[in-house]
Amino acid sequence: MDFKDDIVAISSPGGMGAISLIRVSGEKALEKVNPFFKSKSGKRLLDIKSHSMMFGEFTKGDEVIDEVVISFFDKDKSYTGQQTVEISCHGSTFIQKKILETLLGKNIRLAKPGEFTMRSFLSGKMDLTQAEAVSDLIYSDSSSMHKIALSQMRGGFQNDLKVLREELLHFVSMIELELDFSEEDVDFANKSELEKLIKKVKEKVENLKESFKYGNAIKNGVPVAIAGKPNSGKSSLLNTLLNEQKAIVSDIPGTTRDAIEDVIIIDGIKYRFIDTAGLRKTKDIIESKGIEITKSKISEASVLLYLFDINDIKEEEILNDLKEFKRKDLKIILIRNKVDLENNSTIDLENLLKKSSDFGITEILEISALEKKSVESLIKNLSNSFQFIENSGDTVVTNMRHYEFLSQALISLAEVEKGLENDISGDLLSIDLRKAIDSIGEITGQITNDEMLGNIFSNFCTCFLFLSNILFD
Repeated sequence: MDFKDDIVAISSPGGMGAISLIRVSGEKALEKVNPFFKSKSGKRLLDIKSHSMMFGEFTKGDEVIDEVVISFFDKDKSYTGQQTVEISCHGSTFIQKKILETLLGKNIRLAKPGEFTMRSFLSGKMDLTQAEAVSDLIYSDSSSMHKIALSQMRGGFQNDLKVLREELLHFVSMIELELDFSEEDVDFANKSELEKLIKKVKEKVENLKESFKYGNAIKNGVPVAIAGKPNSGKSSLLNTLLNEQKAIVSDIPGTTRDAIEDVIIIDGIKYRFIDTAGLRKTKDIIESKGIEITKSKISEASVLLYLFDINDIKEEEILNDLKEFKRKDLKIILIRNKVDLENNSTIDLENLLKKSSDFGITEILEISALEKKSVESLIKNLSNSFQFIENSGDTVVTNMRHYEFLSQALISLAEVEKGLENDISGDLLSIDLRKAIDSIGEITGQITNDEMLGNIFSNFCTCFLFLSNILFD
């Protein structure tokens, strides 16, 4: 792919609107747009200063296509690191098509998905984590995801990794310097200092890797499974939380056969609520499949809302279910539903709470999903559980690619640690240190290959498909 040629793309949302923005970038972007623009003031477009705007007409020969505003950004001050011209026109798809056809006839080609940002990366305007954050920022649909993406785009993640990489590079250079002067019996690399550094870097990388669990949940929505026996009020709770009749509610046990999902945002964090089939022993083949799906959804969830009707369950059944689903990374919220109904049960809630403490449960919420009583206490509980993520100043990893390279870096750092304990030679230590450095470099884009870059930026946006549709349909 030639990154010196001039490219064009629609940078505003696809379809018809009041205003559309068409972006041109390349070494001769201004020169190539100039023949089609006539300023209302009589000034030449070629005389425009960077970060200035000019009002006039976009023409093709004697035909006036539209009245437009031209914005110009010189190569040193543009997003791509190249001359960039932005044409603000009326949002008619006909006008967009005519302007694009005109520009494409001037030896300008359609930009590929993510190509503007790829050029920004290749010109050194941003590193790879910042480039990926641009996409995350565009598609952020909650305040928490917006904050994380904005922090990463500003270089928060990059700065953390840069410090770690530089410290490791310093030590590997000292080790390799010793190897060069091995006959001189000179020590450049202090073993105890290296041990301290590896411990510090390993701890930081582990924290970053661990944050992916929360970052991924924020990006895609915290998965919350709603489970319990048939008729415990799971579907009613889902409907109440969503404020709509999403799930069918009936007195017939086993009504919900499949998992039903929907998303809501609570205090800036996205939650994916999953209503599941009721947990019970059954000979019904279809219902059994539904129960299998339930258990699968619970295994993937970050939060389990376990509902029970105190009049329709034994304490032993609740504890057995909690024991089956217990996981270190699973938050369980125990909920007694149907508090509006008369209590004919022998279950001692205080005793149940005491026995449930082994599962990380500190309280039993009492609600009526159908009557919408005390549901706000559940919402508050959820919000308090994950709000620390949004308020945390620490870097949060949201990208699977970053997670994988952090994992690889940890493996290499563990090998270095083991090597120091076994007093292995400097050349072998250097190999593992280099692997850790390379893994961190892969995250920021200091070490790249064309295949990886192509994969990252090809999933950036779908503007190319939109352009193809309006041009060739």
